[in-house]
Amino acid sequence: MKEKRIIITGAGGSPSTNFVRSLRLTPEKFFLIGVDCNEYYLQRAETDLKFLIPTANDKYYLSILKQIIKETKAEFIYSQPDSEIFQISKYRDVLGIKTFLPSHKTIEVCHDKLESYKIWKKANIRVPQTVLIRDIPDLKKAFSNLGKTIWLRAIISHGGGKDSFCTDDFEVAKAWIKYCKGWGSFTASEYLTSDTVTWLSIWKDGKLVVAQGRKRLYWEFSNRAPSGVTGLTGTGVTVSDTLVDKIAQKAIFAIDNQPNGIFGVDLTYDKKGTPNPTEINIGRFFTTHLFFTKAGLNMPYIFVKLAFGEKIPRIKKKINPLPENLAWVRGMDFLPILTDLTKIKKTCKELKKRRNEIGYDTK
Repeated sequence: MKEKRIIITGAGGSPSTNFVRSLRLTPEKFFLIGVDCNEYYLQRAETDLKFLIPTANDKYYLSILKQIIKETKAEFIYSQPDSEIFQISKYRDVLGIKTFLPSHKTIEVCHDKLESYKIWKKANIRVPQTVLIRDIPDLKKAFSNLGKTIWLRAIISHGGGKDSFCTDDFEVAKAWIKYCKGWGSFTASEYLTSDTVTWLSIWKDGKLVVAQGRKRLYWEFSNRAPSGVTGLTGTGVTVSDTLVDKIAQKAIFAIDNQPNGIFGVDLTYDKKGTPNPTEINIGRFFTTHLFFTKAGLNMPYIFVKLAFGEKIPRIKKKINPLPENLAWVRGMDFLPILTDLTKIKKTCKELKKRRNEIGYDTK
Protein backbone atom coordinates (compact mmCIF):
# COMPACT_ATOMS: atom_id res chain seq x y z
CA MET A 1 0.00 0.00 0.00
CA LYS A 2 1.28 3.45 -0.93
CA GLU A 3 2.57 5.50 2.01
CA LYS A 4 0.21 8.42 2.64
CA ARG A 5 1.79 11.85 3.07
CA ILE A 6 -0.10 13.95 5.61
CA ILE A 7 0.45 17.48 6.92
CA ILE A 8 -0.53 18.08 10.55
CA THR A 9 -0.80 21.64 11.83
CA GLY A 10 -0.19 22.62 15.44
CA ALA A 11 2.13 19.62 15.35
CA GLY A 12 3.95 20.43 18.58
CA GLY A 13 0.78 20.50 20.68
CA SER A 14 -0.71 17.65 22.69
CA PRO A 15 -3.80 17.13 20.47
CA SER A 16 -1.81 16.86 17.24
CA THR A 17 0.78 14.63 18.89
CA ASN A 18 -1.99 12.26 19.98
CA PHE A 19 -3.21 12.26 16.37
CA VAL A 20 0.33 11.33 15.24
CA ARG A 21 0.65 8.63 17.89
CA SER A 22 -2.69 7.16 16.87
CA LEU A 23 -1.61 6.85 13.24
CA ARG A 24 1.69 5.27 14.31
CA LEU A 25 -0.33 2.51 15.99
CA THR A 26 -2.00 1.38 12.75
CA PRO A 27 -0.97 -1.37 10.31
CA GLU A 28 -0.14 1.29 7.70
CA LYS A 29 2.91 3.47 7.34
CA PHE A 30 2.40 7.22 7.10
CA PHE A 31 4.83 9.97 6.17
CA LEU A 32 3.85 12.76 8.53
CA ILE A 33 4.77 16.40 8.02
CA GLY A 34 4.45 18.63 11.07
CA VAL A 35 3.99 22.39 10.93
CA ASP A 36 3.68 24.74 13.90
CA CYS A 37 3.76 28.52 14.36
CA ASN A 38 5.74 28.25 17.60
CA GLU A 39 9.45 27.52 17.09
CA TYR A 40 9.74 25.89 20.52
CA TYR A 41 6.63 23.70 20.32
CA LEU A 42 7.80 22.59 16.87
CA GLN A 43 10.73 20.79 18.48
CA ARG A 44 8.28 18.46 20.26
CA ALA A 45 6.54 17.31 17.08
CA GLU A 46 6.81 13.56 16.51
CA THR A 47 6.58 13.86 12.73
CA ASP A 48 8.97 12.84 9.96
CA LEU A 49 9.51 16.44 8.86
CA LYS A 50 9.04 19.71 10.77
CA PHE A 51 8.45 23.22 9.42
CA LEU A 52 7.93 26.50 11.19
CA ILE A 53 5.04 28.50 9.73
CA PRO A 54 3.42 31.84 10.58
CA THR A 55 0.24 32.18 12.63
CA ALA A 56 -3.06 31.72 10.80
CA ASN A 57 -3.74 35.47 10.69
CA ASP A 58 -0.37 36.25 9.08
CA LYS A 59 -0.61 37.48 5.48
CA TYR A 60 1.93 34.85 4.41
CA TYR A 61 0.25 31.93 6.18
CA LEU A 62 -1.49 30.42 3.16
CA SER A 63 1.36 31.09 0.76
CA ILE A 64 3.91 29.38 3.01
CA LEU A 65 1.55 26.49 3.70
CA LYS A 66 1.02 26.01 -0.05
CA GLN A 67 4.78 26.13 -0.55
CA ILE A 68 5.32 23.35 2.00
CA ILE A 69 2.48 21.28 0.52
CA LYS A 70 4.14 21.47 -2.88
CA GLU A 71 7.67 20.77 -1.57
CA THR A 72 6.65 17.73 0.45
CA LYS A 73 4.12 16.36 -2.04
CA ALA A 74 1.60 16.16 0.80
CA GLU A 75 -1.77 14.63 -0.08
CA PHE A 76 -3.94 15.43 2.95
CA ILE A 77 -4.01 18.03 5.71
CA TYR A 78 -5.34 17.68 9.25
CA SER A 79 -5.52 20.83 11.34
CA GLN A 80 -5.96 21.08 15.10
CA PRO A 81 -6.03 24.80 16.07
CA ASP A 82 -9.42 26.44 15.39
CA SER A 83 -7.84 29.49 13.79
CA GLU A 84 -6.03 27.29 11.25
CA ILE A 85 -9.10 25.13 10.64
CA PHE A 86 -10.96 28.31 9.74
CA GLN A 87 -8.33 29.48 7.23
CA ILE A 88 -7.79 26.05 5.69
CA SER A 89 -11.53 25.58 5.35
CA LYS A 90 -12.05 28.99 3.79
CA TYR A 91 -9.34 28.42 1.18
CA ARG A 92 -9.65 24.64 0.82
CA ASP A 93 -10.26 24.89 -2.94
CA VAL A 94 -6.96 26.65 -3.64
CA LEU A 95 -4.59 24.79 -1.31
CA GLY A 96 -4.03 21.88 -3.69
CA ILE A 97 -4.51 19.22 -0.99
CA LYS A 98 -7.26 16.94 0.32
CA THR A 99 -9.28 18.08 3.34
CA PHE A 100 -12.06 16.32 5.20
CA LEU A 101 -14.05 19.15 6.74
CA PRO A 102 -17.66 20.21 7.17
CA SER A 103 -18.95 23.10 5.09
CA HIS A 104 -17.32 26.44 5.83
CA LYS A 105 -20.67 27.80 6.96
CA THR A 106 -20.87 25.06 9.59
CA ILE A 107 -17.38 25.91 10.81
CA GLU A 108 -18.33 29.59 11.09
CA VAL A 109 -21.44 28.77 13.12
CA CYS A 110 -19.64 26.34 15.43
CA HIS A 111 -16.90 28.88 16.12
CA ASP A 112 -19.56 31.40 17.13
CA LYS A 113 -21.02 30.41 20.51
CA LEU A 114 -23.83 32.96 20.33
CA GLU A 115 -24.94 31.86 16.87
CA SER A 116 -24.85 28.19 17.93
CA TYR A 117 -26.97 29.03 20.96
CA LYS A 118 -29.57 30.84 18.82
CA ILE A 119 -29.84 27.88 16.44
CA TRP A 120 -30.24 25.36 19.26
CA LYS A 121 -32.78 27.55 21.03
CA LYS A 122 -34.82 27.78 17.83
CA ALA A 123 -34.64 23.99 17.46
CA ASN A 124 -36.15 23.58 20.97
CA ILE A 125 -32.98 22.04 22.38
CA ARG A 126 -32.50 22.76 26.06
CA VAL A 127 -29.55 25.15 26.41
CA PRO A 128 -28.34 27.48 29.16
CA GLN A 129 -30.01 30.87 28.69
CA THR A 130 -27.47 33.16 27.05
CA VAL A 131 -27.30 36.88 26.26
CA LEU A 132 -24.88 39.19 24.49
CA ILE A 133 -23.08 41.64 26.78
CA ARG A 134 -22.66 44.92 24.91
CA ASP A 135 -22.50 47.27 27.88
CA ILE A 136 -22.99 47.65 31.63
CA PRO A 137 -26.84 47.65 31.46
CA ASP A 138 -26.68 44.30 29.62
CA LEU A 139 -24.46 42.91 32.37
CA LYS A 140 -26.87 44.12 35.05
CA LYS A 141 -29.76 42.44 33.23
CA ALA A 142 -27.74 39.23 33.00
CA PHE A 143 -27.31 39.08 36.77
CA SER A 144 -30.97 39.90 37.22
CA ASN A 145 -32.31 37.33 34.73
CA LEU A 146 -29.80 34.47 34.68
CA GLY A 147 -29.36 33.81 38.37
CA LYS A 148 -26.90 34.64 41.12
CA THR A 149 -23.93 33.08 39.30
CA ILE A 150 -23.22 33.58 35.60
CA TRP A 151 -20.75 32.29 33.03
CA LEU A 152 -18.92 34.85 30.91
CA ARG A 153 -17.47 33.58 27.63
CA ALA A 154 -15.92 35.10 24.56
CA ILE A 155 -18.22 34.48 21.59
CA ILE A 156 -15.22 33.29 19.59
CA SER A 157 -12.43 31.94 21.81
CA HIS A 158 -10.73 29.29 19.62
CA GLY A 159 -10.81 26.64 22.32
CA GLY A 160 -9.25 25.98 25.70
CA GLY A 161 -11.79 27.93 27.74
CA LYS A 162 -9.93 31.13 26.90
CA ASP A 163 -11.41 34.20 28.65
CA SER A 164 -14.21 32.16 30.25
CA PHE A 165 -15.07 33.23 33.79
CA CYS A 166 -17.65 32.22 36.36
CA THR A 167 -18.67 34.71 39.05
CA ASP A 168 -21.49 35.87 41.31
CA ASP A 169 -20.01 39.37 41.72
CA PHE A 170 -21.15 42.14 39.37
CA GLU A 171 -18.07 44.32 39.93
CA VAL A 172 -15.72 41.42 39.30
CA ALA A 173 -17.62 40.52 36.11
CA LYS A 174 -17.42 44.11 34.90
CA ALA A 175 -13.68 44.26 35.60
CA TRP A 176 -13.11 40.95 33.80
CA ILE A 177 -14.93 42.03 30.64
CA LYS A 178 -13.07 45.33 30.67
CA TYR A 179 -9.74 43.55 31.14
CA CYS A 180 -10.49 41.20 28.21
CA LYS A 181 -11.81 44.10 26.09
CA GLY A 182 -14.93 41.99 25.77
CA TRP A 183 -17.80 44.49 25.57
CA GLY A 184 -19.81 43.42 22.54
CA SER A 185 -17.90 40.17 22.08
CA PHE A 186 -18.80 38.36 25.31
CA THR A 187 -21.88 36.41 26.33
CA ALA A 188 -23.31 35.70 29.75
CA SER A 189 -24.99 32.35 30.43
CA GLU A 190 -26.78 30.81 33.35
CA TYR A 191 -24.64 28.51 35.46
CA LEU A 192 -25.70 24.87 35.22
CA THR A 193 -23.47 22.35 37.06
CA SER A 194 -19.83 21.27 36.90
CA ASP A 195 -20.71 17.94 35.23
CA THR A 196 -19.79 17.79 31.56
CA VAL A 197 -19.62 15.23 28.78
CA THR A 198 -18.27 15.23 25.23
CA TRP A 199 -19.71 13.25 22.32
CA LEU A 200 -16.95 12.82 19.73
CA SER A 201 -18.19 11.76 16.31
CA ILE A 202 -17.12 11.25 12.69
CA TRP A 203 -19.57 11.73 9.83
CA LYS A 204 -19.40 11.04 6.11
CA ASP A 205 -21.79 12.83 3.74
CA GLY A 206 -24.54 13.15 6.33
CA LYS A 207 -24.20 9.65 7.79
CA LEU A 208 -22.77 8.84 11.21
CA VAL A 209 -19.71 6.60 11.00
CA VAL A 210 -18.84 6.31 14.69
CA ALA A 211 -19.30 8.21 17.96
CA GLN A 212 -18.09 7.77 21.52
CA GLY A 213 -19.03 9.54 24.74
CA ARG A 214 -16.47 10.65 27.30
CA LYS A 215 -17.05 12.29 30.66
CA ARG A 216 -14.47 14.63 32.12
CA LEU A 217 -13.87 14.18 35.83
CA TYR A 218 -11.86 17.38 36.27
CA TRP A 219 -9.83 19.97 34.40
CA GLU A 220 -6.06 19.68 34.64
CA PHE A 221 -4.49 22.85 36.14
CA SER A 222 -7.96 24.16 37.02
CA ASN A 223 -6.46 26.15 39.89
CA ARG A 224 -4.52 28.23 37.37
CA ALA A 225 -7.55 29.54 35.45
CA PRO A 226 -10.01 32.12 36.82
CA SER A 227 -12.99 30.05 35.67
CA GLY A 228 -11.51 26.69 36.62
CA VAL A 229 -11.82 25.72 32.94
CA THR A 230 -8.51 25.16 31.15
CA GLY A 231 -9.53 23.01 28.19
CA LEU A 232 -7.13 20.33 29.49
CA THR A 233 -8.88 17.18 30.66
CA GLY A 234 -7.38 15.64 33.78
CA THR A 235 -9.08 12.24 33.88
CA GLY A 236 -11.63 11.14 31.29
CA VAL A 237 -14.01 8.19 31.51
CA THR A 238 -15.91 6.44 28.72
CA VAL A 239 -19.70 6.74 28.97
CA SER A 240 -22.68 5.34 27.12
CA ASP A 241 -25.78 7.46 27.63
CA THR A 242 -28.67 7.28 25.17
CA LEU A 243 -29.88 10.75 26.19
CA VAL A 244 -26.46 12.25 25.44
CA ASP A 245 -26.42 10.37 22.11
CA LYS A 246 -29.83 11.75 21.17
CA ILE A 247 -29.21 15.36 22.18
CA ALA A 248 -25.75 15.50 20.62
CA GLN A 249 -27.10 14.32 17.25
CA LYS A 250 -29.99 16.76 17.45
CA ALA A 251 -27.53 19.59 18.17
CA ILE A 252 -25.43 18.62 15.15
CA PHE A 253 -28.36 18.34 12.73
CA ALA A 254 -29.74 21.68 13.91
CA ILE A 255 -26.57 23.29 12.55
CA ASP A 256 -25.79 21.02 9.60
CA ASN A 257 -28.23 18.58 7.97
CA GLN A 258 -25.37 17.02 6.00
CA PRO A 259 -22.54 16.69 8.56
CA ASN A 260 -19.12 15.73 7.25
CA GLY A 261 -15.91 15.15 9.19
CA ILE A 262 -15.40 15.57 12.94
CA PHE A 263 -18.02 16.97 15.32
CA GLY A 264 -17.20 17.05 19.05
CA VAL A 265 -20.27 18.14 21.01
CA ASP A 266 -19.60 19.52 24.49
CA LEU A 267 -22.56 19.25 26.87
CA THR A 268 -23.09 20.40 30.44
CA TYR A 269 -25.67 18.84 32.74
CA ASP A 270 -28.30 21.12 34.24
CA LYS A 271 -29.69 20.70 37.74
CA LYS A 272 -32.40 18.34 36.40
CA GLY A 273 -29.76 16.03 34.95
CA THR A 274 -30.33 16.97 31.31
CA PRO A 275 -27.22 17.48 29.16
CA ASN A 276 -27.25 20.90 27.46
CA PRO A 277 -25.04 21.48 24.38
CA THR A 278 -22.68 24.41 24.96
CA GLU A 279 -20.47 24.20 21.86
CA ILE A 280 -19.32 21.97 19.03
CA ASN A 281 -15.59 21.59 18.55
CA ILE A 282 -15.59 21.35 14.80
CA GLY A 283 -13.19 19.68 12.38
CA ARG A 284 -10.82 18.38 15.06
CA PHE A 285 -10.45 15.74 17.77
CA PHE A 286 -10.32 16.67 21.42
CA THR A 287 -6.90 16.60 23.06
CA THR A 288 -7.13 13.17 24.66
CA HIS A 289 -8.37 11.12 21.71
CA LEU A 290 -5.37 8.80 22.12
CA PHE A 291 -7.46 7.47 25.03
CA PHE A 292 -9.92 5.95 22.57
CA THR A 293 -7.11 4.65 20.35
CA LYS A 294 -5.47 2.82 23.24
CA ALA A 295 -8.86 1.46 24.27
CA GLY A 296 -9.43 0.00 20.79
CA LEU A 297 -11.14 2.78 18.81
CA ASN A 298 -8.64 4.54 16.56
CA MET A 299 -10.70 7.49 15.35
CA PRO A 300 -7.82 9.28 13.58
CA TYR A 301 -7.22 6.17 11.46
CA ILE A 302 -10.93 5.91 10.61
CA PHE A 303 -10.91 9.63 9.77
CA VAL A 304 -7.91 9.34 7.44
CA LYS A 305 -9.26 6.24 5.68
CA LEU A 306 -12.54 8.06 5.01
CA ALA A 307 -10.66 11.12 3.76
CA PHE A 308 -8.90 8.95 1.18
CA GLY A 309 -12.11 7.17 0.21
CA GLU A 310 -10.87 3.82 1.51
CA LYS A 311 -12.53 1.02 3.43
CA ILE A 312 -12.44 1.64 7.16
CA PRO A 313 -11.63 -0.92 9.88
CA ARG A 314 -14.60 -2.88 11.19
CA ILE A 315 -16.48 -1.10 13.98
CA LYS A 316 -18.49 -3.45 16.18
CA LYS A 317 -20.98 -0.75 17.17
CA LYS A 318 -21.57 2.67 15.61
CA ILE A 319 -22.40 4.53 18.84
CA ASN A 320 -20.29 4.04 21.98
CA PRO A 321 -18.37 0.93 20.88
CA LEU A 322 -16.01 1.13 23.86
CA PRO A 323 -16.86 -0.35 27.27
CA GLU A 324 -18.07 2.13 29.88
CA ASN A 325 -15.91 3.38 32.75
CA LEU A 326 -12.54 3.05 31.09
CA ALA A 327 -10.38 5.79 32.65
CA TRP A 328 -7.59 7.86 31.12
CA VAL A 329 -5.53 9.51 33.86
CA ARG A 330 -3.13 12.07 32.50
CA GLY A 331 -0.95 15.05 33.18
CA MET A 332 1.63 16.46 30.83
CA ASP A 333 1.82 14.34 27.67
CA PHE A 334 5.42 14.98 26.69
CA LEU A 335 8.76 13.60 27.77
CA PRO A 336 11.48 16.26 27.73
CA ILE A 337 12.84 17.01 24.29
CA LEU A 338 16.63 17.36 23.96
CA THR A 339 17.37 20.09 21.47
CA ASP A 340 19.42 23.30 21.25
CA LEU A 341 18.99 26.97 20.36
CA THR A 342 20.85 26.49 17.08
CA LYS A 343 18.12 24.20 15.77
CA ILE A 344 15.40 26.55 17.00
CA LYS A 345 17.05 29.59 15.41
CA LYS A 346 17.52 27.63 12.20
CA THR A 347 13.76 27.22 11.84
CA CYS A 348 13.33 30.98 12.42
CA LYS A 349 15.87 31.74 9.67
CA GLU A 350 14.11 29.33 7.32
CA LEU A 351 10.79 31.07 7.92
CA LYS A 352 12.39 34.49 7.35
CA LYS A 353 13.79 33.22 4.06
CA ARG A 354 10.37 31.95 3.00
CA ARG A 355 8.78 35.31 3.81
CA ASN A 356 11.40 37.10 1.74
CA GLU A 357 10.96 34.74 -1.20
CA ILE A 358 7.19 35.12 -1.23
CA GLY A 359 7.40 38.87 -0.72
CA TYR A 360 9.76 39.10 -3.69
CA ASP A 361 7.59 36.85 -5.85
CA THR A 362 4.41 38.78 -5.13
CA LYS A 363 5.76 42.25 -5.90
